[in-house]
Amino acid sequence: MFIQVVQGRVSDEEGLRRCMDRWAEELQPGATGFLGSTRGMSDDGTFIVVARFESEEAARRNSERPEQGAWWAETERCFEGPVSFMDCPEVTEWLGGGSDDAGFVQIMEGHTSDAARMREVLTQAGDQVHQLRPEIVGGTLATDDGGGYVETVYFTSEAEARAHEKIEIPDDLRSLFEEEGRLMGEVSYFDLHEPMLVTARRN
Repeated sequence: MFIQVVQGRVSDEEGLRRCMDRWAEELQPGATGFLGSTRGMSDDGTFIVVARFESEEAARRNSERPEQGAWWAETERCFEGPVSFMDCPEVTEWLGGGSDDAGFVQIMEGHTSDAARMREVLTQAGDQVHQLRPEIVGGTLATDDGGGYVETVYFTSEAEARAHEKIEIPDDLRSLFEEEGRLMGEVSYFDLHEPMLVTARRN
């Protein structure tokens, strides 16, 4: 799997909504290798799309389509200032990856000194985390070539997520959580209270 993250501050939310709807109706059917996406608006007006593709080649083919370029030229005008793109060739799914049943999504971004170890810690803690935090229904960790990462966590609801945030961590998990915190470094959080979750239809 390959993940591309697109984000920027929005100046025309209604216009952006129309553009995203048009992509789903007109462009998605021709996006070979597109697996799905998670997108939404955070509290500070940042719009984020976490798009999943079968491969980096599939993502590049989609970007190179003339109709994609024309669509983006229109969509880009809905943002204020530059829009950032982050290409992540290394993707780890934990607890089965994302879920379209999620009612709340939290995205964490930062830089790590050891992406491989960060993936190991997530995988190692996965089953125990699910027992401790049953409202977490899955997640993905995507990293780029420079140590940048985007971790996307899917919850049944925001109320359930907040209720479980302050539970006591068992001793056998505490060391893993502490190590993960060190590996994540300084983190930027983006809460998607009304996430739009799309899985590509298969013929």
